[in-house]
Amino acid sequence: MDLRPVRRQDVVRLSVLLDQLGYPTDVTTVDGRLDYWLDDPSSLLLGADDGGELVGVAALHACPMLERTGRFGRLVALVVDDRYRGRGVGHALVGAAERWAQEAGCVFMEVTSSRSRELAHRFYGKLGYEDACGSKARFVKPLAG
Repeated sequence: MDLRPVRRQDVVRLSVLLDQLGYPTDVTTVDGRLDYWLDDPSSLLLGADDGGELVGVAALHACPMLERTGRFGRLVALVVDDRYRGRGVGHALVGAAERWAQEAGCVFMEVTSSRSRELAHRFYGKLGYEDACGSKARFVKPLAG
């Protein structure tokens, strides 16, 4: 398995992976989303490739901070094909994302995950991530558009 940037040609597999993550999306929509991901120097779409097939993706963004010096890395999405889970793909993707974030000047990483994803929470915990919900709140507001 190789780690590499996601390419436009990966759009069909990326659509399948997003469906497995619980976000069914058609190929045309995913292709449109790649427009703003692939051209953003503060973002990374990292793929796990097994013999030419995209089997995992980590989406990462480096966000500048005002309250302290540096940036923070936000793991926006992580998905590994059902057939490849438990084989170290997610661990490899997160490790590579963390290295990219450090090179981009990030001083910490952030991951958000639905409360229903208990397996994902255990996975992140094993990688050293702590649930900060006891000390921090997250507020979300949909914008019209």
